Amino acid sequence: MALLSVPAFLIPSLKLTSRSGKQQNQAVLSSLSVRIQQQSSICRDGGRRRVAFRNVACASAEPVAAQALAGDEAFRPFEEVLRNELYVVPTSPHCSLARHLYADECEAAVNEQVNVEYNVSYVYHAMFAYFDRDNVALKGVANFFKRSSFEERVHAEKFMIYQNKRGGKVKLNAIVMPPMEFDHQEKRDALYAMELALSLEKLTNEKLLNLHDVAGRNNDKQLAEFVESEFLSEQVEAIKKISELVAQLRMVGKGHGVWHFDQMLLHQMGAAH
Repeated sequence: MALLSVPAFLIPSLKLTSRSGKQQNQAVLSSLSVRIQQQSSICRDGGRRRVAFRNVACASAEPVAAQALAGDEAFRPFEEVLRNELYVVPTSPHCSLARHLYADECEAAVNEQVNVEYNVSYVYHAMFAYFDRDNVALKGVANFFKRSSFEERVHAEKFMIYQNKRGGKVKLNAIVMPPMEFDHQEKRDALYAMELALSLEKLTNEKLLNLHDVAGRNNDKQLAEFVESEFLSEQVEAIKKISELVAQLRMVGKGHGVWHFDQMLLHQMGAAH
């Protein structure tokens, strides 16, 4: 019996991923070899022989290619859904339908951050009220803390929206009453309040990093990405900005220098609108 030269492109590519896969592939190749020999003994003419071999090889390659693409175990979405309780849609009206892979520790940490943001906002609002008094009259500093208070409330609302998006429940804790007087005998009010604001920004940054650690501990990549993209960079910028204001207030001293600083800050706040 004459031997046939087999073109390389007619032999199916086999993926040897396991011992069972190797055995299956060897069986298929053996079957293919037998069928090739049978066809070569029947077909005598050279042209007809090549056509017949090509048809046999291509027909045998189809189930092998399908088997190689499927792998040892095909993905069956309906069986996965029924087998894993994480994918079961709750029927209770008190349970979130959107909640998925959201740990209780992450939910509690987000609520804690909401409380942090609201407390800092409350302090900044108290500072705004103080510097807006007629006998203090530092409009630039007052507007700065008014805007800062608003930004912290926006941050709190972002966390509340995210909490609802992940299927958690927002819990608002009590807000501590802030101080209403910020005059200091040595530093005076503007420098004292700005240093206090810098400390609050650093505290907020530490709380955000703790929240990010909670997300990492629970393997919650979505929460970690949310904290990174929405807050961490902005917090670093806020610390840098207030640090510069503290340094400038320390340089100008008391009295007239503080008034010039306030006018500069008022002009910057107006230009930012």
